[in-house]
Amino acid sequence: MHNLTEFPGNATTYNSLSVIIKVCVVIPVFCIFLYCIAVMLHIFASHRQYLDSTRYILFAYMLTNDTLQLLSSVLLFLFVIGQVKLSIAYCVPLLVLSTATFQNTPLILATMCLERYVAIFYPLQRPAAWRSDRIWVIILSLCLISCIYPIVKYSIVARDSAAVDILSTAVLCKSTIVTTSPVQALFQLGIYILFFAVVAVVIIFTYVRILLETRKLRQDKVSVSKAMHTVLLHGFQLLLCILAFTHPITETLLVLHVNWLFEDISFFNYFCFILTPRFLSPLIYGFRDQNLRGSIRKTILCCSNKVKPGERGKLQDDISAS
Repeated sequence: MHNLTEFPGNATTYNSLSVIIKVCVVIPVFCIFLYCIAVMLHIFASHRQYLDSTRYILFAYMLTNDTLQLLSSVLLFLFVIGQVKLSIAYCVPLLVLSTATFQNTPLILATMCLERYVAIFYPLQRPAAWRSDRIWVIILSLCLISCIYPIVKYSIVARDSAAVDILSTAVLCKSTIVTTSPVQALFQLGIYILFFAVVAVVIIFTYVRILLETRKLRQDKVSVSKAMHTVLLHGFQLLLCILAFTHPITETLLVLHVNWLFEDISFFNYFCFILTPRFLSPLIYGFRDQNLRGSIRKTILCCSNKVKPGERGKLQDDISAS
């Protein structure tokens, strides 16, 4: 591959074509994801039975969180790839939203595992916080916990930049503009590792407890088996999230073995190890669920505009059984 800097005209053409291709790859995939999420959220809103189940309320919260995370991530990607500069006053809130929703995902996964644990071990006397009418307390707590670090981080940056006019100073909106030292980057990595380690411990704990107590429980084995499979699925979702941390390794390997521009390598990592896992994680969980899968099929295929009373009752029974 020739050095494009020797041919300015070719370099400009290549860069323009590269930007168009990257945008044409990301935007359609993101639109498909948004359509699937919109369908599932519409089902939750139009079927009261789902909103009476703590598990589905948490899943709807995860869908909303992942949508906000991907929306902020894609916006930041478009701004950077288009070299669009924003004032600090607009850039920092976008970075806070992206960071907070990224950290919130593992916390939601841990909460969903604990919900399965509570459903199996306390089927008749659930703690008040785990009932469908009180789960908002846990959801609000997750939001506050995930927002603490990014708010503190970017508030410190704003304080240190007091001499700069945040309304008129335009910057390329990337997290690197505020992570200026190796110590800050290491601290941020430590926070992420802590979040994911706690979630991994919760998932392992709930799975082992359910596995050990399987023979002692008096309820049917089907419910216990479903709970175990659900916890395993949350573990797989956590692995998908962890892929976001593999980009330094993959970047190094690609630089050594592939003659690509650094911008192309960064995009490859962004699409394969950040966007794609975020696309797949909620979709896999949603389409795996038998009740939700049936509702999705009816909604997408427009087989029925209204749910018949008999079907509504059956759906309620299936959701309660799950």
